[in-house]
Amino acid sequence: MSNRDCHLSVHRICEAYFHHINQPQQQLDSWHFCDNEKDANDCLSLVIAGIKKATSPSLWWYQANKFELPKVGDLNVVTDWDGVAHCIIKTVRVCVIPFDEISADYAILEGEGDKSLAYWRKVHWDYYHRELADTGFTPQKSMPIICEEFEVVYRLKHL
Repeated sequence: MSNRDCHLSVHRICEAYFHHINQPQQQLDSWHFCDNEKDANDCLSLVIAGIKKATSPSLWWYQANKFELPKVGDLNVVTDWDGVAHCIIKTVRVCVIPFDEISADYAILEGEGDKSLAYWRKVHWDYYHRELADTGFTPQKSMPIICEEFEVVYRLKHL
């Protein structure tokens, strides 16, 4: 979703955050997790609860869509499936790791399901097949995964 078409709550959370830190207002990129409503909203709830602290898109998806890679210090507005802003996150670590080398510790940071590596591999493998479906890339066990760790820096209680 582009900022031009984003929900009014995205503008409001940006305004409130930059006022809170006494800095000039900026409009941040906004997005939701996952490719379906249930997972997007479940992941958002895990972020708000302080459980989910990482996300892992494939590098190939970024390349296919010509998106700039995340970098330490990036700020993003996380929304629910409907585009309503709930928090601002700051990227604190980014590395690229082959799918089959993701660690159990990293799976815990993702915070999904039972937090096991087996769960992480299953749901992400399925996700990467959907994510890469129209890109010309085919998921492989050695494919590069962007491991982005983040922290919540701001929550707006009333939008």
